[in-house]
Amino acid sequence: QVQLAESGGGLVQAGGSLRLSCAASGPTFSDYAMGWFRQAPGKERELVATISGITSTYYPESVKGRFTISRDNAKKTVYLQMDRLKPEDTAVYYCARSTVGSLSFRQGDYDSWGQGTQVTVSS
Repeated sequence: QVQLAESGGGLVQAGGSLRLSCAASGPTFSDYAMGWFRQAPGKERELVATISGITSTYYPESVKGRFTISRDNAKKTVYLQMDRLKPEDTAVYYCARSTVGSLSFRQGDYDSWGQGTQVTVSS
């Protein structure tokens, strides 16, 4: 099973930006879709971005136009650039690896998860 390690979280003011990184171990990183999820206190975990093995992307309306997911297969790393952050973006952010190469939208599509990184946006 692949190991995933997120970094880049922190405290930022509303309107600011953060870039999250997720480094993966193991072979065949490029064969699998990757996703970023978040979980706020008292809420269910939700998808915020996914990228396929051939770099197609998907975002829910809540983050579309503000968040950008990308991947560097040579570095086995996936990124989440978050711009124009809002207080409601405050959550623990997790990266995950899908079981397939195509865009993956459900938590059940993913079999490996990072430990999470806290993002706090102050108003």
